[in-house]
Amino acid sequence: MLMSVRRMAPLSMIFLLMIHGVSSGDWGVSYSPSHICALKDSTVIVRCTYKYPTGYEIKKAFWTKGPADDVNPPDLSDDPEYSQRLQYLGDKQQNCTVRLSHVTQKDSHMYYFRFITNITEGRWIGKPGVTLTVTDLQVETPERVTEGDSVNLTCNSSCALTDRATFIWYRNSQKILTESKYSNKLSLNPVRREDLGRYSCAVDGHTHISPAVYLSVMYSPQYTFVGVSPSGVIVEGDSVTLSCSSDSNPPAEISWIKGGTIVGSGRIYNISKISSDDSGEYKCKSINEHGEKYSDALTLNVKSIGCLVILYISIGVVCGAAVIITMVLIWVSKRMKKRNDTLKSQMSQSRNDYSRREYSDDELSEPVYENA
Repeated sequence: MLMSVRRMAPLSMIFLLMIHGVSSGDWGVSYSPSHICALKDSTVIVRCTYKYPTGYEIKKAFWTKGPADDVNPPDLSDDPEYSQRLQYLGDKQQNCTVRLSHVTQKDSHMYYFRFITNITEGRWIGKPGVTLTVTDLQVETPERVTEGDSVNLTCNSSCALTDRATFIWYRNSQKILTESKYSNKLSLNPVRREDLGRYSCAVDGHTHISPAVYLSVMYSPQYTFVGVSPSGVIVEGDSVTLSCSSDSNPPAEISWIKGGTIVGSGRIYNISKISSDDSGEYKCKSINEHGEKYSDALTLNVKSIGCLVILYISIGVVCGAAVIITMVLIWVSKRMKKRNDTLKSQMSQSRNDYSRREYSDDELSEPVYENA
């Protein structure tokens, strides 16, 4: 877009045009684009060209920010807030491109390119200038959603980003994949309980990340079950604690049921000095505005002390008899082994005696010869 070039002193400009025979069409500044929406902490490049009549010499070229009618507008390269971030990429011919890095929302202004020629009254500024708006990112989400709903999260900016943006989404600081990378919307259809968490968004290639926003997904109770402490045999007089666990949002109200009768409420149900009357099946019921869920039944079988003594005596008798029988079997086994060893020894001795007798008989039966 070609911007008109206007001098700060109109009467002197008319005088120059009359003396030198130049027209306003010989002067010009062009910004591309003329409106820029940039993301916080990004780098902005303003492409710019300018022209002036042949024979003129550029003595100084610089960028400034309003007001445009200031007689001596400041050079931003001399401003401490810009000197380390502003880089003039142009020349003293036709190019006036500039780069501004690490932009913040304080940098949102209208900026102008100004050049000074070798003519004393030749001070020119291109206006209107280029408008820079710096924005951050904000995640917009419904306050409350219910499991199964269709939910859209939006990554908003205060202006439409000039450069085509590739949006990135995070849940609990972990990057998640989306179907359309160029869309600033994240669709959860249907939304599930696993989708709850803190969501933030960013633009690919930029360091700025939006503040995280919590998405709360409401759902009915699930995974309801009962635990008991202590485990094992329960005897009259013991103290027993039943606990109910349930996953729900919002948290469920808990009630305890024994044989169809409500006997308590809350996640913990304590029975101090339990008796045989407390034996039976226990369930817990969890309920919120989205539904309810019953646990499986847990059976408590309370033993009386007398029965327990008889049980222990019976176990002792059985164990004692087993020990006696085992000892008897070991004794019998040893006796049998000893007897077998004795018989084997006797048989071996008998065979040796028989062998010696045969040898003696053979010696007696040999003929005896005398010398004739």
